[in-house]
Amino acid sequence: MANEKSVEMRLPSLDELFSSQEERDDAKLKRIYEIPLEEIDPFPDHPFKVQDDEDMMNLAESIRTNGILTPATVRKKEDGRYELLSGHRRLRACQIAGIPTLRCEIVEMSLDEATIFMVDANFQRSKILPSEKAFAYKMKLDAMKRQGQRTDLTSPTSLEKFNTSAKQLGSEVGESHETVRKYIRLTELIPEILDMVDDGVIALRPAVELSYIPRLKQGHIWECMELEQCTPSHTQAKRMRRMAEEGKLTPESIEAIMLEEKPNQKERIVLRGDRFSRLFPPGLPISKREDYIAAAMEFYGRHRERQKTRDDAR
Repeated sequence: MANEKSVEMRLPSLDELFSSQEERDDAKLKRIYEIPLEEIDPFPDHPFKVQDDEDMMNLAESIRTNGILTPATVRKKEDGRYELLSGHRRLRACQIAGIPTLRCEIVEMSLDEATIFMVDANFQRSKILPSEKAFAYKMKLDAMKRQGQRTDLTSPTSLEKFNTSAKQLGSEVGESHETVRKYIRLTELIPEILDMVDDGVIALRPAVELSYIPRLKQGHIWECMELEQCTPSHTQAKRMRRMAEEGKLTPESIEAIMLEEKPNQKERIVLRGDRFSRLFPPGLPISKREDYIAAAMEFYGRHRERQKTRDDAR
């Protein structure tokens, strides 16, 4: 008996029947629109900072001269407005440059898909702060877990889900899942201490230990750091975490630990009280205060030299 081969018949779709090849090819192209800035909303809880620094001024000037070379990406919201997925710096640069619209590609995505896209797109930046990594990793990891969630009886536990998603995320960003976990812990820090991590004043390992301490106690630690102009070592942070878990961490014990002499600790000058803190420019990072004091003393030294020269000439 001869072998019979089955032939699968494919019927054309309605689109193929009632549209030309040119129209179908055109539908596959990206649609780029000029969208008014006032119709675009930032992504909710966008974790990446948009600062009016020198790079931003240069970007605004470039856009003013050359326009937007790479379109931003938005998705349409239910209320008819647009949600920005990538291009927050470009939008701000347009505002500075006085350009009323932003060139955008409009995409259709669920919230979780949009979250993952937003994080991935912004990780193309050349410099990413620890706080930006922390909240971006957390947002993406939460979205990944929601996309892969199961409701049957064989569904893995929350810890297993976290480890699986963290390993996948780590492989995507080139870091171990343990490093991803450490960065996500930073989201439990109070803003003042997290800013010190961004400024490079506190390293990642002690910062992670501090994140396990209740926020009220973190506030006491930050006040001590501000007053004494010092930061905890990894060992000191671990001790404070353990004391907090035992209910023994007090402002007095924090001060005692923080004032311990650390190995290889350099001599330091402590500036106490509001008399000095009010003399620093608002928003000056703690890590920049030494440079500010040195510059002020150098300026004052030159002033005294000029004054002495004038007095000698009299």
